[in-house]
Amino acid sequence: MQSKLLRGTFILTVGTILSKILGLIYVIPFFQIVGREGTVLYQFSYVPYTIFISIATAGVPLAVSKFISKYNALEEYAVGRKLFKSGLVIMLATGFAAFLVMYIAAPVLAEMSIGDEKANIGNVTTVMRAVSFALIVVPFMSLIRGYFQGHQSMGPSALSQVIEQIVRITFTLLGAYIVLQVFHGKMVTAVSVATFAAFTGAIGGLLVLFWYWYKRKPYLDELLTHDKGTIDISLKEIYKEIFISAFPFVLVGIANPLFQAIDQFTFTKAMAAIGKAKVAEDYFSILNFESHKIVIIPVSLAIGFSLALVPSITKAFVEGNGKSLNHQLNQTFQVLLFLTLPAAIGLSLLAEPVYTAFYEHNLLGAGVLSTYAPVAILFSLYSVTAAILQGINEQRFTILSLLVGLLIKLTLNIPLIELMEIKGAVLATTLGYTASIIINIIIIKKFAKYPFRLVWRRSLLIAIFAGLMWVGTEVVYRFLLLFLSPESKLQSVAIILISAGVGAGIYFYLGVKTGLARRLFGNRVDRLLSKLKLFGRRKAVEN
Repeated sequence: MQSKLLRGTFILTVGTILSKILGLIYVIPFFQIVGREGTVLYQFSYVPYTIFISIATAGVPLAVSKFISKYNALEEYAVGRKLFKSGLVIMLATGFAAFLVMYIAAPVLAEMSIGDEKANIGNVTTVMRAVSFALIVVPFMSLIRGYFQGHQSMGPSALSQVIEQIVRITFTLLGAYIVLQVFHGKMVTAVSVATFAAFTGAIGGLLVLFWYWYKRKPYLDELLTHDKGTIDISLKEIYKEIFISAFPFVLVGIANPLFQAIDQFTFTKAMAAIGKAKVAEDYFSILNFESHKIVIIPVSLAIGFSLALVPSITKAFVEGNGKSLNHQLNQTFQVLLFLTLPAAIGLSLLAEPVYTAFYEHNLLGAGVLSTYAPVAILFSLYSVTAAILQGINEQRFTILSLLVGLLIKLTLNIPLIELMEIKGAVLATTLGYTASIIINIIIIKKFAKYPFRLVWRRSLLIAIFAGLMWVGTEVVYRFLLLFLSPESKLQSVAIILISAGVGAGIYFYLGVKTGLARRLFGNRVDRLLSKLKLFGRRKAVEN
């Protein structure tokens, strides 16, 4: 059973990572097709969509997965089927309601986003309405994924996620290209097709799930014949338990989109107030779409490694094993910092060639990315500290910490933008997330009785390693600039590969030499080193 669970978790993790990678890489060709004008429109629609989809699903699919798994373990299979059938109806209803609200409210949301420019309000409204159709399908699809996961069947979810992304990205890129290059259509039409791709991608993912349902239904029906039937629980009681446990995680899931929404509804107005209305939308795209997409890359990887430790934290807390709990928390924070800190520093240092490689050579964009990259550390810390609160059953405080962070962002955003333009928005985000993280850390210290002493010491060591890595990377980067230009995409890729390779080599060497890497990643480091040695021997033999 444990082997099956680990295999399933691995499959789902691989599917999720592949899906995220696809979701990050497509922005490179998409930007080349639609340019900044297109990405501005695209981002104006996607931030509200992300918030609406989170509200429509309300964390129910994940909660349903846990609920079904719980009752399957008790051999009460009928309870899970009953929940599944009613859940499909509820997800269809909430999805359709969210679609209607977003579709009808699109003009208001567009006006809130860009002010009173009537021509642009019409364009943003059109794009928002195009993406809203996905709200009908995605919650319904998410619940089916949750049902399969509740039966420890991760393959359907993993494959449907990947297919959903492939269909969405293909439709996005081909649709936008055909509209602009073949039919010579308008930009708003191209971007509307690109955002409508969320609906077509969801249909693709749903068809995969339907196929799995057709194949697995005989087995799932057979489980009902082994149902004990000793538990009679009403749907009202089921959903009460589900929504109470799911609500805090909904807020955590939409934390980043909510911070972005504040920028969306205040940025152009603040820029107009200082006489820069003409460049406001381009600046917004640089901040909230182009730079943000790159900054999220190290965040996704670090969170993936760190959150894998959260189940162990839950187990130690429930068992009252303080020693084990402290060990797991130490590992979680150290792994997070060990991975995120060098990535954020490297991204900040190599911002100019990275921005060129992804989009185009733009000194403003590179400057914003350089400033924004370190915020990746805060994004990661917030997600992980919120997950730890879940592990120690204090998730109610995530609501408090998020609201405080959002209030700070909302209060400071306009004055800081008027004072510092884009960097003011980044600083407001930094201050908001910092406040949320401090609250989360105080709660962890209080309720988990966790001493942060070891983490502070190790953080200092990691910072020293990152500083040495920065020096080495900076030297190599400056040397390469004598021969290569960050204005060229191809040469930018070469600069990134060589500079980042040297930096990673320095950092990894220091981590291995001091034993820190082994303490954090165990025998994975030894396996990697043995493979590298074997590779080196083969090369020597070949030469």
